[in-house]
Amino acid sequence: MTATCPVSGAAQPLPEYPMARAAECPLAPFPAAEQLRAEQPISRVRIWNGTTPWLITRHADQRALLTDPRMSDDDLNPGFPYVNQHRAAVAPLSPRMITNTDAPEHTRLRRSVNAPFVVKRIEAMREPIQQMVDRLIDEMLVGPKPADLLTAIALPVPSLVIAQLLGVPYEKHEFFQRFAGTVLDSSASPEEIREVSGKMSAYLKNLLDEKIADPADDVMSEMGGKVKAGEMTHTEAVHMSTAMLIAGHETTATMISLGTLALFQHPDQLAILRETDDPKVVGGAVDELLRYLSIVQTGVRRVAKEDIEVGGVLIRAGEGLIFDLHAANWDPETYPEADRLDIGRPARNHQAFGYGPHQCLGQNLARLELQVVYGTLYRRIPTLRLAADISDLEFDHTGTTYGVKSLPVAW
Repeated sequence: MTATCPVSGAAQPLPEYPMARAAECPLAPFPAAEQLRAEQPISRVRIWNGTTPWLITRHADQRALLTDPRMSDDDLNPGFPYVNQHRAAVAPLSPRMITNTDAPEHTRLRRSVNAPFVVKRIEAMREPIQQMVDRLIDEMLVGPKPADLLTAIALPVPSLVIAQLLGVPYEKHEFFQRFAGTVLDSSASPEEIREVSGKMSAYLKNLLDEKIADPADDVMSEMGGKVKAGEMTHTEAVHMSTAMLIAGHETTATMISLGTLALFQHPDQLAILRETDDPKVVGGAVDELLRYLSIVQTGVRRVAKEDIEVGGVLIRAGEGLIFDLHAANWDPETYPEADRLDIGRPARNHQAFGYGPHQCLGQNLARLELQVVYGTLYRRIPTLRLAADISDLEFDHTGTTYGVKSLPVAW
């Protein structure tokens, strides 16, 4: 029997999304999302503008819907559940990219930038990334204690890597870190975001012109070649570079610091990483930590293009959907004892990178960076420990991803 949830007039007010975290369990999913997964896994929530999209919390339901061609990632479709007011305002002005298009346009754009992220090319970066990580650890070891792992290791690693991959001078890393922080901050005003976005676009337009005139061995030069060949527009290349700069460092930096905190809270699991150099063990730990933390806290957003029935619920055309990745990655139907961090658990089918045709383009690069950091940091500094009480840490609830604002460590 098909059921529909009431949009209004319910006995209880609809929960607001994103939801509040439990202070005593800062690494766990939203408690209200876990309760919904158990009791009403496809249910309505209320977002910032008063609209009431569906919240999808079960792992299996997410997998079914995120591969359904009746789901749309096009944020110009009526009913799309925007993350915030700024995203709603800029959607009509934004170029079409892999983050806001459906097939066949999405397919064309993704193919145009897919080559740098294939496994073989990413794996060739392992040794340079290893050298980066070793150098940063050397610098942290001779510096003051306690150190902030976020600024000493977590931010520099992905910033160095994505700058090298794109061909952006690393000297600009503070500039694009500030840009990413502002754009992803839900509390930033539209004026602030427009200002930093304008500066970033102007910088990347000039850099792309330089790459077109004098190409090098980097991704922006490759996109410049596609612009010259008529396979991409200049604007598409600039905005794709912008998206890579944001996604290429902010999420990985968060995972390095928050993953380390999770391991501090689970010393038995930390001991395994401290004592192994087995790449399979380290690779499994990366995926389990991705599952356990699922740092994207604003959910994956879609809108239905046609009526869809799933789990006995009818989702009508034009209705928005939010996929809470963290709740799905703690779904006990898929992961028994999901609330337990177990780096020996087969967790490769987690949804921390999303799922389906729109899953994260840079996931191979992110996995490699995390493998190198998790596989090096704790072995090189076996006495590494948290230099504060977890209750004293300041967690960042404002952005797309959830993490700590600093992570003081000592050894």
